[in-house]
Amino acid sequence: MKDALKHLAYEIELQAGEKLSLPSALLDAVGPGRWLITVEPADNGAAVRRHGAFLAGYAAEDEGLYDDLASR
Repeated sequence: MKDALKHLAYEIELQAGEKLSLPSALLDAVGPGRWLITVEPADNGAAVRRHGAFLAGYAAEDEGLYDDLASR
């Protein structure tokens, strides 16, 4: 049986002024043969779902607010 790496992806974030350097694990995984290397932005304009606003909206006085719904 012949094993072959089919897909290897890394997501990185560069700050202003930083230069791209590839992780050593990626460099170690690339050996003899044909390779296709693609660089594309990770953010495709889609909104990132974060739940911090929901969790920050909870207050201690809300405790028990919906307890009566369990009986329905």
